[in-house]
Amino acid sequence: MVLAYRAPPGRPGGHAQTIWPALFSRRFEDAAPQFRRERWITPDGDFVDVDFLDAPPSPGQPLLVLFHGLEGSSQSQYVQAFAAIARARGWAFALPHFRGCSGELNLAPRAYHSGDFEEIGWMLARLKAGHPGPLIAAGVSLGGNALLRWAEEMGQSAAATARAVCSICSPVDLAASGHAIGRGFNRLVYTRMFLRTMVPKALRKLQQHPGLFDGERLRQARDLYEFDNLFTAPLHGFRDTEDYWSRASAKPHLRQIRIPALVLNTLNDPFVPAACLPGPADTGSHVTLWQPPQGGHVGFPAGAPPGHVLAMPGQVCDWLAQAL
Repeated sequence: MVLAYRAPPGRPGGHAQTIWPALFSRRFEDAAPQFRRERWITPDGDFVDVDFLDAPPSPGQPLLVLFHGLEGSSQSQYVQAFAAIARARGWAFALPHFRGCSGELNLAPRAYHSGDFEEIGWMLARLKAGHPGPLIAAGVSLGGNALLRWAEEMGQSAAATARAVCSICSPVDLAASGHAIGRGFNRLVYTRMFLRTMVPKALRKLQQHPGLFDGERLRQARDLYEFDNLFTAPLHGFRDTEDYWSRASAKPHLRQIRIPALVLNTLNDPFVPAACLPGPADTGSHVTLWQPPQGGHVGFPAGAPPGHVLAMPGQVCDWLAQAL
């Protein structure tokens, strides 16, 4: 199928196409998607919350699983847009929250990270076991990189769980994206936005588990490199930020994927540089690259102002539907 996207006039540039849709654009055509929540106990005694589209099931309906991005939740604009598309198609929909992202701090001395493929695998296996129809999955930004890492690690056996996967605006080269978001306008806007929630959440984690990391140094963190060095990397078994970014990146392992996979990245994403994106030489026959020139970071505005964010989820779901 042909995949295409062109931003409407009046919102030029990656920053405008990232910020405007997140703040102002319409996420659904009629009523907001309604979710019902299930709490699952993890194998290590922690919990995650999974939000399901609250709609009557139908026999054999596909299940679309969406993994959110850094500090995302079922309230994120892209989640509601995907849920609305799923509802219109008669699909079931599930949004598993990464630990600590559902509004309640998790219990274990860990959080979540871009290479969390074992957690992704556990979530997908449980969703597949509870759903009789076919399963397809997509991940946004951090969630997309982790989903690709799962598909890479699973190889041929991924097909027993998911028919196809898609990553959307994912930092498949974490070092390139990590450095990009720590510079200039990105540092002033996006880095501050992320740290505004990540640092307080980490400090609450320190209250749960005294001595887990150096709280004073974390309070002084001014970019994601410092945050990952003090918190993300050591809590999840990585030596430091460089080790985390290297081992968690999906780009070096794309050839290992053995189920249909769409890797969608825009060329004007403010913090996923075009120069670091995978090319045909990085992928195998199961991977489709879609790299439109516009769209920003998970923005993809469409229509007259204030516009909507349904165009990209619709095309992604069209592509995933081919595997059904």
